[in-house]
Amino acid sequence: MNNTVKKPVVSKELLFPFIIITSLFALWGIANDLTNPMVSAFKKVMPELSNMQASLVQFAFYFGYFFMALPAALFIRKFSYKSGILLGLALYAIGAFLFYPAAAFQEFNYFLVSLWIITCGLAFLETTSNPLILALGDKETATQRLNLAQAFNPIGSLMGMIVAQQFVISALRSDDKNEAGELVYDTLSESAKAIVRENDLGVISVPYIVLGLVVVAITVLIIFTKIPKTAEEDKMSLSESFKILFANNNYVQGVIAQAFYVGAQIMCWTYIFQYVDNINESLTESEALTATWFNVAAMVIFLSGRWIGTGLMKTMNPSKVLMMFGIGGVLACSGAILLPGTLGLYSLVGVSLFMSIMFPTIYGIALKDMGDEAKIGSAGLVMAIVGGALMPVLQGSILDWGGPGFSDMKILGYIPEVNISFVLPLICLIVVARYGMVTYKKSKN
Repeated sequence: MNNTVKKPVVSKELLFPFIIITSLFALWGIANDLTNPMVSAFKKVMPELSNMQASLVQFAFYFGYFFMALPAALFIRKFSYKSGILLGLALYAIGAFLFYPAAAFQEFNYFLVSLWIITCGLAFLETTSNPLILALGDKETATQRLNLAQAFNPIGSLMGMIVAQQFVISALRSDDKNEAGELVYDTLSESAKAIVRENDLGVISVPYIVLGLVVVAITVLIIFTKIPKTAEEDKMSLSESFKILFANNNYVQGVIAQAFYVGAQIMCWTYIFQYVDNINESLTESEALTATWFNVAAMVIFLSGRWIGTGLMKTMNPSKVLMMFGIGGVLACSGAILLPGTLGLYSLVGVSLFMSIMFPTIYGIALKDMGDEAKIGSAGLVMAIVGGALMPVLQGSILDWGGPGFSDMKILGYIPEVNISFVLPLICLIVVARYGMVTYKKSKN
């Protein structure tokens, strides 16, 4: 007779705080994917920027994670998870509101500072929320629970993408074309250009200001929500935490894999706009593709993959699922590089299916069986998000090889530079697939 009791992913008594914390996953998803199209948007509004300079949007955004993750972990060690969440939300709102003076002064660097402050807040939220979700239930279901919570992150991302398309990209006047297909902006007087620039920078800032108001409302809700204490009450010293973490090869390799994964994700979702723009150069205006809708399709596939992956982990080892999805991502990314036109674009969209489970799965595997050191360990995995700051800049520099366009030079005579730039996410996904394979082999021993 089998007396094994199936352990729930989330127990009834912890369901409400689980829902509240899970809502934060959607909240930072909005910021992430509202910002991804801004590389393309700023390049259009400020044509004096090179592709690499425009990619500093992503550098500023994701560098905030690296800068603030460890201080956030130390803060929640001294105080509480709830205090970390509230401080993170406060920084998030401040950074969003700073878009107003940035637009008023029309200074690109001010926008970069605003984005950096937003992600200093997001670093607090992610450093706090991920280990808290792991701790809100049985250890055996921790990775499933985190995948479930992370499944709501793409919902926020979809909202961010739709807002970016409907209220930013489609509303910009800098890229309006006349009947001859020429940019109207290039034909304007300096005073008229100044008016268009002021309008478009205002358009970019409005969604962030509205988002800041939403964050303030959620902050008020969190203040009145009781967040349960976790079982990790005995606080070890910081030096002891670091000693344990650096001796844990599974964790160290997890941090490396996480950095490469985030780099791959941000590159695929940022440079899909340039990929589509390059295809559109050979199409008429009526045939032109809309990059944002392909990005939305990628996010829908990503969300579906997250649910599929979470289901698979009920019967399969998470490391095995990670390995399988990693190999699939490598194959899809190869298609984005080698296949021409829309076939390559479909492959690029397909990469999102395989990336879907990577962040929470790497997170759960790397922090498996940790106690109080998980708080500092969480900081290391959030700091790994710096991959999203560094990799897009490298990809932008590849796009600048032949000039400001996306197909100024061709590799092997037919692969445009925008396609070949996706070699970078390909390498990143190989690293992730290897981590899944290595940890799967260890789990069987």
